[in-house]
Amino acid sequence: MFVVAVGLNHRTAPVEIREQLAFARHNLPGILRQLQDVADVEGCVILSTCNRTEIYIACLQEEKGVKAGKKLLGQHCRMDPKKLENYLYTLNTRHTVRHLFRVAGGLDSMILGEDQVLAQVAEAYEIARRTGTTNNILNTLWQQAITVGKRIRTETRIDRNTVSVSYAAVELARQVFHGNLRGRTVLVIGAGKMSTLAARYLKDKGVTTVLVSNRSYERAIDLAAEIGGQAVRLDALEDYLSRADIVISCTAASHYILHREQIARVRAQSAHPGSPLMLIDIAVPRDIEPTAGDLPGVKLYDIDDLQQVVLNNLEERQQAARQAEGIISEEVDAFFSWLGSLYVVPIIVALKEKAETIKRAELERACNRLGDLTPRQKKIISSLANTVVNQFLHDAVVNLKKAALTPRGHLYAEALQELFNLPVDGASSQEETAAVEGGS
Repeated sequence: MFVVAVGLNHRTAPVEIREQLAFARHNLPGILRQLQDVADVEGCVILSTCNRTEIYIACLQEEKGVKAGKKLLGQHCRMDPKKLENYLYTLNTRHTVRHLFRVAGGLDSMILGEDQVLAQVAEAYEIARRTGTTNNILNTLWQQAITVGKRIRTETRIDRNTVSVSYAAVELARQVFHGNLRGRTVLVIGAGKMSTLAARYLKDKGVTTVLVSNRSYERAIDLAAEIGGQAVRLDALEDYLSRADIVISCTAASHYILHREQIARVRAQSAHPGSPLMLIDIAVPRDIEPTAGDLPGVKLYDIDDLQQVVLNNLEERQQAARQAEGIISEEVDAFFSWLGSLYVVPIIVALKEKAETIKRAELERACNRLGDLTPRQKKIISSLANTVVNQFLHDAVVNLKKAALTPRGHLYAEALQELFNLPVDGASSQEETAAVEGGS
């Protein structure tokens, strides 16, 4: 069985493409079931965040797994397949494992070492697990990925003083206002994790007033109470927009929350129409109509603009990332050792059992034909048979164990099973694994 990945991220596609392929959390169970119904798809997990949409598929044939993933993405975004192909990457089994471990470790993020992605990886797995679209291989892979992510953060401290997307948004605001946010009023739209972090960072950096608006007014009240801000009803947004120096928006809406004409109207009615207004849109799909940035005095930044904020002072994180890559290499080898054993151990057990069955039958036949034998003679003949069988199997078993540590280990196992017509039923037990590892 293979594991493949099909997807795109902030390196391969701009935000206007990524937002077309973003999956809403509540739609994931139905989409996962739809994908698993495809022939040759044995299991699947979908990871969809602001910076990436990736489909991980356990399949019997790599090409069919990749094809199923591309087809699903194409149907979701209704984009010309040739155009979509320009933004996608496809990964084979070994590259998929390494890639997922790097994602969980924060090494493939827009902001190196950011800590939110590990929770997103865990959530993607939990949704697929509850939906019933994972299998043994995907369960082990994703559980190990989560463990790898935690190990990297513990051993390298790559997330120490890390810059999340929310923090980068605040740093961008500080740059625009020359490092001083005191006396500024910020309107935060959305009360999710990213908005909550942004609001807290803003307060820490000296913002005087924080207005919080959310589809759920109760959640806006809760967040406002946490940070000493003021809750605002979403339908009264325009009334408070004129008070804001900075707007940070991050909702799960599938449509624009703020339109160009709204902002233009507010600016025209403002007592200080010449004062700058900074709009930071960190949602995917975007919350703010892009053309709003063309209005006089309005500066609009989307999530792709945040990358420029974190180009400074990365040496320490890059050093931690190099250490993390070493951890990932160890963990990749460990995963493939397990995966190879999953295929190899039952084959070795079946091969030895078949050899043992043949040996016993032939020994019995030979002893019957030789007539009365002394115990010593029987022992010599039995020892000879054991030696022949063990020496004959030795190289095959040793080389198959070595092959188990490579991405092609299961192919060797399948070839041996076919050549010797070995009956193999399911994965190996712990007892079988111990027996094989203890012998030749």
